[in-house]
Amino acid sequence: MMSVVMYSKQYCPFCVMAKRLLDSKGVEFKEISVDNDPVMMKKMMADSGQRTVPQIWIGSTHVGGYDDLAALHQQGKLDALLASAQ
Repeated sequence: MMSVVMYSKQYCPFCVMAKRLLDSKGVEFKEISVDNDPVMMKKMMADSGQRTVPQIWIGSTHVGGYDDLAALHQQGKLDALLASAQ
């Protein structure tokens, strides 16, 4: 199982920014596209309680969206969370 999972849509600018941030950290992640996939969208909403993308999990921790991921990075907490999930 991948330690980092991100639900996304192709044309979502926040999804693109989240991918860039994870890529800049050298993080491999599983991307699950919810474009035209109502079943996966419903699963994402059930698991996260949110309707927006991206929705990101690091290990068993639901981080939330891009703003939440960026806040963890700015607070210096992202690297520790990524390390604990491997």
